[in-house]
Amino acid sequence: MLDALGRGWRVLATGLSFALFGLGGLLLRVLVFPLLTLCVSDPEARVRAARATVRLSFRAFVGTMRLLGVLRYEVRGLDKLAREGQLILANHPTLIDTVFLMAFVRNADCIVKGGLWNNPFTRGPVRAAGYICNDRGPKLVDDCIASLRAGGNLIIFPEGTRTPRDGSMELKRGAANVAVRGERAVTPVRISCEPLTLGKGDKWWHVPPRQAAFCIEVMDDIGPERFLGPDVTDVLAARRLTQYLQHYFMEEGQQHA
Repeated sequence: MLDALGRGWRVLATGLSFALFGLGGLLLRVLVFPLLTLCVSDPEARVRAARATVRLSFRAFVGTMRLLGVLRYEVRGLDKLAREGQLILANHPTLIDTVFLMAFVRNADCIVKGGLWNNPFTRGPVRAAGYICNDRGPKLVDDCIASLRAGGNLIIFPEGTRTPRDGSMELKRGAANVAVRGERAVTPVRISCEPLTLGKGDKWWHVPPRQAAFCIEVMDDIGPERFLGPDVTDVLAARRLTQYLQHYFMEEGQQHA
């Protein structure tokens, strides 16, 4: 009986959390970001202020979910993210992985879908924070490198979508291209959730039988130079780095299983 009551409460609390998330996004779009545009004239300062606003809002959101008993979380190695111009690559088991990372990374940049960039309800915050639109084609990698060189901390999920429930992963090569061509070390982040919630194919009301426990672990940097050589092209180096990262994340996942 107590288990059923607890699960029922978490369904209700999850729905309330997402309702608050939507309301908060609306308030940011209608009130906060227009004020930033009026009050902060310098474009670079405005972008940093917008990103700080998003970070604090996301921190409040995950804090609310923890307070309501929906989940608990632990962040390990957070000091490794206290730099600028980092290329942060993470696995993607749940719907709210982006929220977690952007809640703890200062001056975070990310790649957003073209639909969000042009949507009248989301384009204000997305453009104010200077996020990168994914419909740039071949120029997308250049945009990512430019963001890193400007001091942004770029968060990318190399899978491009949430990890299937069977744990199989297939990384895209774009993130490795950014690392190789931009001569930037990769900072891997391992995200785990037990029991899994908000995974691929899950509806928000499909809560697990007990409270979900998230662990966000920042790992040591991986330099791209080990994949380069006198006769190694950028294409080959990116392919090698992608293969390495795929094995890396899958091995880390097996160690945590």
